Amino acid sequence: MQPAGNFFAYPAASALVRLGDGESPRFWVTIDTEEDFDWDAPFARTGFGLGSVPALADCQAYFDGAGVRPIYLVDWPIVADERATDILGPAHAAGRCEIGAQLHPWVTPPHDEQVSARNSYTGNLSPQLQRAKMTMLRDAIRDRFGAAPTVYRAGRYGLGPESATMLAELGFRCDTSVRSGFDYRAGHGPDYRAAPLHPWWVHTPAGAVLEMPVTTVFGGVLGNFGPPLYHRIARSGSRAGAALARLGLVERIALTPEGIPVDRALKAIDIAIAARLPVFNFSFHSPSLQPGNTPYVRTAADLDQFYRWWDKVLNHLARRGVEPTTAAEIVALAERTVAA
Repeated sequence: MQPAGNFFAYPAASALVRLGDGESPRFWVTIDTEEDFDWDAPFARTGFGLGSVPALADCQAYFDGAGVRPIYLVDWPIVADERATDILGPAHAAGRCEIGAQLHPWVTPPHDEQVSARNSYTGNLSPQLQRAKMTMLRDAIRDRFGAAPTVYRAGRYGLGPESATMLAELGFRCDTSVRSGFDYRAGHGPDYRAAPLHPWWVHTPAGAVLEMPVTTVFGGVLGNFGPPLYHRIARSGSRAGAALARLGLVERIALTPEGIPVDRALKAIDIAIAARLPVFNFSFHSPSLQPGNTPYVRTAADLDQFYRWWDKVLNHLARRGVEPTTAAEIVALAERTVAA
């Protein structure tokens, strides 16, 4: 039996947060706000860039115009950059965005661990070191932005068995580290293949933390039988998964502009609506806001396409009656569900 407070002890279906009668789903935009680094290179404490930080201003202006309050999950190098504070601080103070925490352990003090692929997942660190890094990041965000963060994402989705208790003790109310439908065990990370798509409460001795998973849906003619087949065949590589999608059998679609064509994203939204998910959790990485930092935005044309993706997605959400939400509203929805 898994211990209480473990994010991987998934609840029964009856304990998941669900929409009430007559309620419509909402959507949330979460941004992994981080340094620029080579995703294919070994992890390193130094050598990263921060050239994409000024692009946060264009990002915020875009979502201001769309009436969306994104949450920037900022990590240590971003918090240490005054330009980021100058851009995001006024928007946060005006209620136009939210600030949460994202922990990249290899660049977050204290630097007491060996930098390695295994240790890039925070949950693999000792509880003492994991807590120390979480505390330093939380306090730095509080000092920079005037309020302690209440939303957390582990870099690389790297939760551990004791993460929930630590987050509750440090004042976090919501975690968004679980990437449903993905398996990171090959790189020493967690296995989220069986994780629910609906939010759920994780109860710890220090209090409850709401898990708001990053949204990934499965489509295809195989329906509920599709995900097990996908996971079994896709172990052979991404081409095997792509072949399943081409055949129309099963397709894994994450709600992100990074690597997901807009027609697939619109299909995923319709699948999520049909499944009555209460919150659709979109995500992307802030380095994609500047060409050349990620595989998804290499050129100025790619960046323009990135924003056009959002144009079409936001228009589709509006047509389907799915409105934007915030962390506080998500937690309130979850509390009402439990109370009912």
